[in-house]
Amino acid sequence: MAKESEKWAEVVSAYKGAGEVTWEAVGGINPVDGPVALCVGGSNRLTGELAPDFWGACCDADEEEVGGFMRKSVVPTAILAKAHMPDLAKVVPAFNVESIEANAGEFVKQRVSRRKVEFESIDFNKSFLATVPQEHDPIALRELFSPGFLEWTTTIDREVDFGINDRQLWFLWRLRERSNDELKLALTNAGELFRRLHAEMDEEGLHTYPAGPWNAGLAPFPAD
Repeated sequence: MAKESEKWAEVVSAYKGAGEVTWEAVGGINPVDGPVALCVGGSNRLTGELAPDFWGACCDADEEEVGGFMRKSVVPTAILAKAHMPDLAKVVPAFNVESIEANAGEFVKQRVSRRKVEFESIDFNKSFLATVPQEHDPIALRELFSPGFLEWTTTIDREVDFGINDRQLWFLWRLRERSNDELKLALTNAGELFRRLHAEMDEEGLHTYPAGPWNAGLAPFPAD
């Protein structure tokens, strides 16, 4: 009988994205002088067009040990998806949006090192804590998130966190089960986040790169 980790690896390796997707048991780095790889060192890394018009990478996150003495294995409790988004990082160099329910015990230390960003949406403020580094102006983040975007985030049927760091968009999805349907749902929502943030920038008349393999670290970004 296969271990839980082996069952999950079978699920991930069989995943069919919207285009070509590569599975690796452990994600490695790209060749010298190549684009920066995403999810380096992450277990069960997928790289490519993970959902329609969403190029990026994902891997296991928040792993835990399960099983008895003879069948112990390490499995994820969440999925971490990433995409290179230097265009978004020019608008908001860094921010975190984290589920209040999932991260209640972590917020005390964040209030010391980060600036809380309040929005006009009461539902959003009840569900998420949005922060930027102390040296950053929160106004850019307030202006980026439209009422429609804020409303969409509150309809996501899972506990999620997301943000931008090192010019990379990241999205953490906490799993209810380790199944193909759950993996597809996670990456569909990651893709929707990617698409909506691009749309927010387009509406503001800001420069954006077209979605493509460069977002996944598979090719250089096109020249401006």
